Amino acid sequence: MTAAHDSHKTARPYLTEEHHMFRESLRKFLEKEVEPHFEKWEEDEFIPRSYWNRMGENGYLCPQVSPEYGGLGLDFGFSIVLAEEIGKVGGGLGGPGLHSSIVVPYLESFGTEEQKRKYLPKCISGEIVTAIAMTEPAAGSDVAGIRTTAVRQGDHYIVNGEKTFITNGIHADLIIVAVKTDPKATPAHKGVSLLLVERDTPGFSRGKKLKKVGLRSQDTAELIFEDAKVPVSQLLGEEGKGFYYLMHKLQQERILAAAGALVAAEDMLELTISYVKQRKAFGRPISTFQNTQFEIAEMATDVQMARTFVDDLIVRHMQGQDVVTQVSMAKWWITDMARRMAPRCMQLHGGYGFMEEYKIARRYRDIAVSPIFAGSNEIMKVIIAKNLGL
Repeated sequence: MTAAHDSHKTARPYLTEEHHMFRESLRKFLEKEVEPHFEKWEEDEFIPRSYWNRMGENGYLCPQVSPEYGGLGLDFGFSIVLAEEIGKVGGGLGGPGLHSSIVVPYLESFGTEEQKRKYLPKCISGEIVTAIAMTEPAAGSDVAGIRTTAVRQGDHYIVNGEKTFITNGIHADLIIVAVKTDPKATPAHKGVSLLLVERDTPGFSRGKKLKKVGLRSQDTAELIFEDAKVPVSQLLGEEGKGFYYLMHKLQQERILAAAGALVAAEDMLELTISYVKQRKAFGRPISTFQNTQFEIAEMATDVQMARTFVDDLIVRHMQGQDVVTQVSMAKWWITDMARRMAPRCMQLHGGYGFMEEYKIARRYRDIAVSPIFAGSNEIMKVIIAKNLGL
């Protein structure tokens, strides 16, 4: 095992012995119950619901939720460990991380007591799978530009519109949907609200399961709302505050995106170092060639710099600091770095790197989307520039 793979044992101040115990337990679970089946799930382009059920039964979902609702009340470090260990197996397994560390925190922060008691225990057990639906066919990074409307009629909102690229879209039993409750609001973001939409809501249906270049086992879907009737009691937080709620939670989502890309980069580096030591050309291991050594040295340096940056941001985030600018920097730079690494690592694998039986091929596919999701890297640069006073 290389230092890259075992980076969690290096000096990371937010990780305690409890975090390491959680990691070892999760790793053993994944080795036993996930890794033997993951290739088939990738081929099937779908993960069975039993994966979620077993994750819940073993206490790996939503570790941060308060014991009051059946959770363990653990800190954000456990969410990082969850994302890292799942990410080491494969990018297509990311659904539980989104459920646990991105969607459920909205319920924890903005839900009513009744909503929290109704949903959180089942989110922890895996009985409920969650998703968040912001992106639309004509609105991605521009959340204020969404067109899905929710018009109040008595005790219900009548919802019309479409969402796309929704992670967990097929499995989801509960979806946080961004809607326009006031399409005429000025500025536009003041008209955005969030609704909790259940699986069996009348007028709500799922479109096709989307075929993707990578992350094939992760279910990603279109969602369709045709006069869908959502009870007013399903409003999350206050009407018109949805955009602010989304912005409030994006810092954590983007830290997780950066951390996920870094785990992929560390894994690609480890795979490549191992391969070049074993593979021979012209009578000697290709690791002995200067070009190979320079390529590895450059990538290892990038990975180490990224690890130092991310770990610092995790600590500061856990302390409650506003690090939006730095998180935006980390999200764009690390996801871009990881995407640039993928073809370099594949090149060092030679023709074998293009074969499906080698993990680097899947990494090459999966990492391609990371500069796009959780806010495109172009949007990250806009945020950085604005916060620098430009």
